[in-house]
Amino acid sequence: MTATFETRQFRTLFISDVHLGSKAARTDLLLDFLKFHEADTVFLVGDIVDGWRLKRSWFWPQGCNDVVQKLLRKARKGSRIVYIPGNHDEFLRDFPGTHFGGIEVADRATYEMADGKKYLILHGDEFDVVVRNARLLAYLGDWAYDAAIVINIGLAAIRRKLGMPYWSFSAWAKLQVKHAVNFIGEFQKVVADEARRNKVDGVICGHIHHAVMTDIDGIHYVNTGDWVESCTAIAEHHDGTLELISWQTIKATAELHALPSPEIKDMQAA
Repeated sequence: MTATFETRQFRTLFISDVHLGSKAARTDLLLDFLKFHEADTVFLVGDIVDGWRLKRSWFWPQGCNDVVQKLLRKARKGSRIVYIPGNHDEFLRDFPGTHFGGIEVADRATYEMADGKKYLILHGDEFDVVVRNARLLAYLGDWAYDAAIVINIGLAAIRRKLGMPYWSFSAWAKLQVKHAVNFIGEFQKVVADEARRNKVDGVICGHIHHAVMTDIDGIHYVNTGDWVESCTAIAEHHDGTLELISWQTIKATAELHALPSPEIKDMQAA
């Protein structure tokens, strides 16, 4: 048995850090998410395509094509789609204002929610000192993250067979490192400061693969997370309220509940 979902309609969706072209990209879950979530506007908040990995070795399975086609189809059906490049897809930063198949490219954006509050939308890598000033260290960190993701996939498969809920090793490992925790806190602070300088109410970003919604000294800081481990997105309802959607957790929980109970299995076997 499989879980069934109803399509949800939103004013805006915010998605980042898909890393198409990386073996860690969860294109299956993203396609599933896009199937059941519609919006008037979709912001792609950077690192949708992983140009760094594609430069090292080309990897573009059908799932990557399917995600691109799904987004283009949404654009054809009337959704406004805005692509804000990140550091992994920085090649697109040379094309601000350009439209590709109905998808518009912008360096950053100021966006007004339905309740009148204004948010700065950006990827966030410009506030990452390692990415800006030590590219080699960034590449090494990227390699270490890939290794953690491989471990994560293996553990997830084992836990799934044992009927245990999803648990992210890579996210857990990241949060055990004091420097990583300090980096996340400092990143959130400087991004919130940038929002304050732009005289907006909040900021929506990606980059650090840590989904959260929190208030920082009067600024609503929102991070979309990623689609390689947490599989999260931010959705704006038509009244302007924001929701953090953890699709992998929602789907895993629903499918677990959809499984027949042992008693039903015994009856079916008989």
